[in-house]
Formats: sequence, structure tokens, C-alpha cells
Amino acid sequence: MSALAGRTILTVLAHPDDESLACGGTLARLADAGAHTVLLCASRGELGSAQGPEREDDELGRTRAVELREAASLLGIAELLIMDHPDGNLRWAHITELHAQIVMILRHYQPAAVITFGEDGLYWHLDHIGVHERTTTAMRLMGTAAPPLYYVTMPEGVMRAIVNAATSRGWAQPTHGLWGLSPDAFGDAARPHTLMVDVTEWVPRKLAAIRCHRSQMGTGHPLDRIDEAEARRWLGKEHFRRAVIGGSDEQVLESLGTVVQADLGRSA
Repeated sequence: MSALAGRTILTVLAHPDDESLACGGTLARLADAGAHTVLLCASRGELGSAQGPEREDDELGRTRAVELREAASLLGIAELLIMDHPDGNLRWAHITELHAQIVMILRHYQPAAVITFGEDGLYWHLDHIGVHERTTTAMRLMGTAAPPLYYVTMPEGVMRAIVNAATSRGWAQPTHGLWGLSPDAFGDAARPHTLMVDVTEWVPRKLAAIRCHRSQMGTGHPLDRIDEAEARRWLGKEHFRRAVIGGSDEQVLESLGTVVQADLGRSA
């Protein structure tokens, strides 16, 4: 843990709320270990499925940016970079611009490690996949100087367990938005993780950060219907796959968790 003090960890994601849902516990734990955490969010999420009255896209984007700042503060994120690339079109629009921004940020911060989505985008979200592609390409350009790259992933069945528990307590799945997705999409056909980080002690902060994203979470969402023991069981471990890229064999996030697979496999 002491090896993380003062080191920069860069996380590159697509929308406000991705950071809390995907790896909020790890980001909070890194911050507590003294790491300088930097979050690059590629869009303001202006096309997100707002819960409640319909609003103009620009208003929703501003709202989500405010929510992201609140969540980032809770998670101890030191620097927050919110880009203005088009939500819903991150895989195809502004490809050159986003790629160049990631390259410049990598050069500026020289992070000890980078976290982003895997090729499945957690649940096959095309924006997430686009961010995975842009980040991976930027890292490959660094060649042997590239720092360790970690793809955040989710074991199959975790979201299904949460939704089933919430449903048993009267929660009704909506027809749209994040919670309208099939919970079986989370982790579906994802490649196995190679690192598991124990964030059990940070689950309350992860949940608090998730709740900051009020425009997307709404009220009475599944995570509000599970008890503390269930939250720690299903959210207390966060999972990553180490990409084989560049020349670095340094272990960074491994100092937080348990390596569960010796063969890191092929880079995406």
C-alpha cells in the first residue's frame, strides 16, 4: 500500500456514474492509500435516461457534471477532467480528438497505472467500448514506456443477484434507463478477471457516490433495496483484467488485491 503514495492513477471512462458503479471502491481505496487519482470522463452524459421530468440535453449534461463532481469528492478523486464528446456516439464521433486528448493526458500525468473499460464495456455499452478502444490505442502508442493497463470487469451473475434481491422486496424493474437493462448483460461473455480488489470497507462510500448520480439512479433503485451484508457481499470485491501491452511488468493495483489468474492473456 505504501508503494502507492504519491503515484498517479489515471482512470478513463465514458459517462458520469461509470466511476462509482464500475470501480468506486477501488478509487476510494487508492485515494486513501495516498495515490493521486485522476478521472477522465469523456462525455457529460447529456443523453442519459433522466429519472423524473424530461429535460433538455444540455441541462441534463450540466446536472450530471455536478453529480459527478459530488461523487468524485466522496471517492477522494484528486483531479476530474470532464470532456464534451457526444454522449451516445463515443465509438464513432470525435475519434481523433478523443484519442489525442488521452495521449496528451498520458504524457502530462505520466501515470503509474491506467484503468478503463474492457472490450465488453461491462454490459456491451457501445460508448464504453469506444472508450476502451481509444484508451487502448493511445496506450499502445507508448510502446515499452506504457504503464500497466487494467480493464475493469464484472463477474457474471452479480447484477442478477442484486436485482433478484430487490425484486423479492417489491422493486419493479423499469422499462428504460440503466435499471431497465437486463441484469444478465453485466459480465456476459466477459473475459476472466486476473485481479480481485477487496473494497469491503469502502462499500459505504461507493454506495454514497452512486447515490450522488440522482438523475440516473432515481429513487428506490435496486442498490437501495439490499441490506448492508448483501451490499458487502456483492459489491465488496471489484475485478480487473491486466492487459498485456507495452513493456512494463510493474505491478501496481496488485498491491491492493489478489491475483487470481497467472496468465494475463492477450491484450484487447
